[in-house]
Amino acid sequence: MRIKTNIITPEERKKAFAIPKKPEVIERQRLPVRYHVEDYDVEDRPRRFLQAFAAILKHSSYRLALDHYIRSTAKCARCATSCQIYQATGDPKDIPCYRSELLLNVYRRHFTLGGMLKGRLLVTGHLTDEMIEEMADSFWNCTACRRCALECPTGIDHGLITHLGRYILSEIGIAPRALVVSTREQLEGASGNTSAIPVPALLDTLEFLSEDMLEDKRVEIKFPIDVEGADYVFFPAVSDFLMEAETLMGIAAVFTATGDSWTIGTGYFDGINYGLFYSDRMLERIVKKVDAETRRLNGKNVLIGECGHASRSAKCFLPTYCGYKDAFPVINIIEYTHRVWKEGRLKLDPNVVTEKVAYHDPCNLARQRWIIEQPRELLKAFCPNYIEMTPNGDDNICCGGGGGTVSIDEIRPYRTTVGGKLKADQIRACGCEVLVAPCANCKKQLRELVEDQGIDCEVVGLHDLIYKAIIFDDSLKIPVEKKHDTLKEV
Repeated sequence: MRIKTNIITPEERKKAFAIPKKPEVIERQRLPVRYHVEDYDVEDRPRRFLQAFAAILKHSSYRLALDHYIRSTAKCARCATSCQIYQATGDPKDIPCYRSELLLNVYRRHFTLGGMLKGRLLVTGHLTDEMIEEMADSFWNCTACRRCALECPTGIDHGLITHLGRYILSEIGIAPRALVVSTREQLEGASGNTSAIPVPALLDTLEFLSEDMLEDKRVEIKFPIDVEGADYVFFPAVSDFLMEAETLMGIAAVFTATGDSWTIGTGYFDGINYGLFYSDRMLERIVKKVDAETRRLNGKNVLIGECGHASRSAKCFLPTYCGYKDAFPVINIIEYTHRVWKEGRLKLDPNVVTEKVAYHDPCNLARQRWIIEQPRELLKAFCPNYIEMTPNGDDNICCGGGGGTVSIDEIRPYRTTVGGKLKADQIRACGCEVLVAPCANCKKQLRELVEDQGIDCEVVGLHDLIYKAIIFDDSLKIPVEKKHDTLKEV
């Protein structure tokens, strides 16, 4: 268990606040972004904000956390030493506890007896539209990586407060359009997924990948569709079907090697859950779609692909919203692959991947010490030139696009010059040629980061490399003379 002292040394404080102010390039890139999805009368927004806040407090357990936080100091600034946004900008407004105080002050003034009495007597502290605008900008500057929570001596979860602030704002129509539009398509659109992929297109893509793998590996590797009673119902980030073919091929190859039963459902096949980033109402509705599809197929386990936030959404909130007794077990594909490798059912060639390989810990997998050692053990087994980045594990540096910010393309310059600055420095320092990032959002952010920062490094998924190194049993291989006939059948 990590034990933190509540005393910050003079050296630490000096280091935290001696960071130069943000350079001119960062000032230029930090353009104001309006996150408004719906427009309301400016004078009416404070009232609507407080109504939404009150409703959330009534129907959730956030009040318990807020009551604890307002009784603790949220101003010591120890979190500044671990916040990569503040480390890049040097702006005191980017210190996590400053950001948290924006919302905690509203709670103290409008939702505690002492705050309401003081406010009425002194006629001060009322919520204004300017304060709402500052919260909107501040909460979406944060990557919600929660690294600051490891440093807080009083146990304040600044990431949770950022999430709550975003939730309240979204209830009055202030949220990133990219997230809202994608979620709307997922819940109400014809396709039912965030990338708007129709089922026929999905089936065509999977058929093409199977043909490609047969040509490449001489093994019939298929993607099972709508198989009832399968051990694993598979939900990757749906964008993988468009952009991460090698990752999907690697996952299918692993299941072909082990022979375990799995399936992709045509009723719902999207692991993405943007509700985790901005709205608990959306989070619940999306989680229930995963539950419903698994039940429709009479599956035994929910299997999430290489995606950090999809994994955490299902792992943490399927029990919350679908009942602890009835919730399906949730397994990340890394856990499955690591287990079958340990059992000797997966063999990997150590002579195929010779580049310098490093591993990036997705925040949603590592911050709570869920998945840290498993991917490293796998990589070390077949990558002779594996190197480690520091810090890592639960103390990892975020890719810079966490908390859903990677989906907001209009702030890409901010993400790659501010949010991802420390990550870029870390990648340069380790000198890796291949960076493994088993998360759809991390892969997108890191590819943009190395491109914008001019770093010569390839960003791939874990199963991309496993696909290259996997060794199939000879009994699975199709003779060369029969391969072309099998291709025609596929």
